[in-house]
Amino acid sequence: MILGISEHHKIFLAVQPIDFRTRLDGTLAICRQRLACDPGTGHVFIFRNKKMTVIRCIVYDKNGFWFMEKRLSKGKYHFWPKSAYSACELTPLQLQQLLGNQ
Repeated sequence: MILGISEHHKIFLAVQPIDFRTRLDGTLAICRQRLACDPGTGHVFIFRNKKMTVIRCIVYDKNGFWFMEKRLSKGKYHFWPKSAYSACELTPLQLQQLLGNQ
């Protein structure tokens, strides 16, 4: 299966940075504990490191978890919301803009 994100997926963006020394299991635990979400729902979960140079995406596709990271070759991510909540929801277009660092 090719990973396809549509308007039917919810995309959750964690507002606070996480420690990227954690791998998949640690990131799944953060989904459950900090975001109070079940990562096995098929929704997309986006995290960032403290320096805002790397983002991590996880999504479940019924066969297992996709665990993806994007590290910028230079610069930082420009867009990251500030919120009193632990996560906010993005549209597929906003995710595309985030991944393109636009």
